[in-house]
Amino acid sequence: MSASHSYIMPTYSPQPISFTRGEGSWLFTADNTPYLDALTGIAVCGLGHCHPEITKAIQEQAATLVHTSNLFEIEWQQKAAEALCQAAGMDSVFFANSGAEANEAALKMARLYGYKKGFKKPKVIVMEKSFHGRTLLTVTATANPKAREGFYTLDSDFIRVPFGDIEALKQVTQDEDEITAVLLEPIQGEGGLNTAKDGFEYLEQVQALCDQQDWLFMLDEVQTGNGRTGKYFAYQHSNAKPDVLSTAKGLGNGFPIGACMVRGRARDLFQVGSHGSTYGGTPLGSRVVYTVYDILSNTDVMQNATTEGDYIQQSLSEALKDFGVTTRGHGMMIGVVLPESTDCSDLVDRAREDEKLIINVTGGHVIRLLPPLNLKREESDQLIERLIRLIKSTLS
Repeated sequence: MSASHSYIMPTYSPQPISFTRGEGSWLFTADNTPYLDALTGIAVCGLGHCHPEITKAIQEQAATLVHTSNLFEIEWQQKAAEALCQAAGMDSVFFANSGAEANEAALKMARLYGYKKGFKKPKVIVMEKSFHGRTLLTVTATANPKAREGFYTLDSDFIRVPFGDIEALKQVTQDEDEITAVLLEPIQGEGGLNTAKDGFEYLEQVQALCDQQDWLFMLDEVQTGNGRTGKYFAYQHSNAKPDVLSTAKGLGNGFPIGACMVRGRARDLFQVGSHGSTYGGTPLGSRVVYTVYDILSNTDVMQNATTEGDYIQQSLSEALKDFGVTTRGHGMMIGVVLPESTDCSDLVDRAREDEKLIINVTGGHVIRLLPPLNLKREESDQLIERLIRLIKSTLS
């Protein structure tokens, strides 16, 4: 272990490379070698690295006012909240610092909802292959056994069903009582870029059941939100509308901030003292959120995500169909599905070393692509060419 890592807890196994600057779709090492970034910090820098408008907003606000705490009104927080709720069709928002915290707030609301109904042991339905965070409550909602091992998770508080299976969800209504909510991701990012077999219509089916059973319908759009799928939020590909909506990642384009929004049954659950955050919704963070919103709302970047995402999927599918490779996803959230028997153990390293391409693998054999929403056509072509070479060399 190098000296630079000796004081860092080994919760990650970082790749043997360090980047010193970023610009748009590119990362650069100290010797100025460019790498095409098709991961964007795991769906965080949706508008690319060092977007000039976001950089300007950070610089101006850092020189004006960074933090006061939520003991005071914060003008930029009000502006960001109004903009985000308008984009999402929600009523109000709680700002946190991360996706895990946003989901923790959602799950606390589900418990509070059950408490107000007089439930002794309220339960939340979650999905197989889900990922919702690493706090004690969100890691319990998460399906990954490795993330849960050793932490005495609160398993009796959750019911897990297959993702995309509405009949399995309906069966739970006959087998369980004191259910308060359903929490799911419109597309499962960490679980392998999984999409429901009924597409986004599945969300409408889940909402209809929640309405029938008087459950909270809660969507985790930490990864799918903020333009990632070509809509501001992925559920907007359907007619569904959640009671609780969480998001983060692309919300701040690299600045750490999360949000939990409410409407309908959840609108009045949190009151003064119900929840809080020292850093949530600072003047600096809120101004960044508002700036990201302004760019997403007043440019063609989300349409570009759809156009280029479709182009990437179609190009890869056509070029690799004889190798048993398929693609799935929406917008700039793309899964390239390799045959299950594929050895992907060194795929990320070979992509970086041989192709100067940043990707990752999820779900065992799915290459996850999360490029910038404003990826240019010539950059899409480079991504396609580099990935085709990589995959053909792997499967040949």
